[in-house]
Amino acid sequence: MSIVKLNNRGVKNATAFGSITGLGSMVFIKKLTASSSATLSFVDGSDGVVLDDTYKEYVFTFKNIHPSADNNFFAFNMSTDGGSNYNVSKTSTTFDAYHQENGSDSGLRYNGDNDLANGTGVQKLNYNMGGENDASLNGTLTIFNPSSSVFVKHFMSSVNFQYLNTYSIQNHIAGYGNTQSPIDAIQFSMGSGNIDAGDICLYGIA
Repeated sequence: MSIVKLNNRGVKNATAFGSITGLGSMVFIKKLTASSSATLSFVDGSDGVVLDDTYKEYVFTFKNIHPSADNNFFAFNMSTDGGSNYNVSKTSTTFDAYHQENGSDSGLRYNGDNDLANGTGVQKLNYNMGGENDASLNGTLTIFNPSSSVFVKHFMSSVNFQYLNTYSIQNHIAGYGNTQSPIDAIQFSMGSGNIDAGDICLYGIA
């Protein structure tokens, strides 16, 4: 194996650098802002939302998602009929890392409590979320090739949230919607009460 060393002189004398190709850009599609909202729904073809074969990858970003009730969870579900029903069967797996504010407890673990085994209910993206005024959730959810009529619909989520006001928890969930039908709507909700505040933005990966 050969080792290439790069020093300041080498960089200074360089006249050209190669470009990285194949990386798609994020194209902003739609922003929804919660205000004591029971649900926030992104439906293809409705109010400027694109969720079809225009892109093969879609990313939702969550900014300061705040629940109206303590000890809560944030979740999503998928639809194949334009949002008439959000009941796509999903199989998923979860792990998280956690650290208590006072430093007395931390760890990394598989957390099967949020897993679905071909279940049609909502997919939890976190759990036991604090409801104090300064508590919130931030992160992303990626859906791959939702318009495919051949493959199941894979998704991955990574969020950080305040657990009952004493822990920072990084929660990772991945799985798939077990359907060959195109996914044309995604809905977000809380386990109880409303999404009190926060922004959800949808992007397509070109």
